Amino acid sequence: MEFDATFWAFIALLLFFAIIIYFKVPGLIARIMDARIAKIEADLDEARRLREEAQALLAEYERKRKAAETEAEEIVAAARDEAERLTAEAEKALEDLVARRTKAVEDKIAQAEAQALSEVRSRSADVAIEAARILLADQAREHGGALVDQSIKDVASRLN
Repeated sequence: MEFDATFWAFIALLLFFAIIIYFKVPGLIARIMDARIAKIEADLDEARRLREEAQALLAEYERKRKAAETEAEEIVAAARDEAERLTAEAEKALEDLVARRTKAVEDKIAQAEAQALSEVRSRSADVAIEAARILLADQAREHGGALVDQSIKDVASRLN
């Protein structure tokens, strides 16, 4: 029987498998593969845990963002209300100021009119008195004696 190269290759393969089995290489490979699988599972668990933490943080930040937006909207609304209130107060104060100033000016005008009227009356009275004095002086010069005689008669008749 002649052994060809195929036979010897087959024998070498069997010897190779025997040596591998003798040195427990399949168990070693299985342990290495198990360790690798365990590490991959641990990494997957860690990744899953980190993903859950990230989702929890994202949800928390979303809640905080919504709360901040709500608070900002409330602040803006409060500021708008305050501005409207201050505007209304300023308009009211301006109206009151204009009314007070208008009243003061009207009072000053009325006072000036009254003063002018009083001065005109006073001046008119002075002019009338002066005219009457001049007129009476002229009449007294012209009819002075007759008026005195008439006045004496009137006094005498009244006393009797």
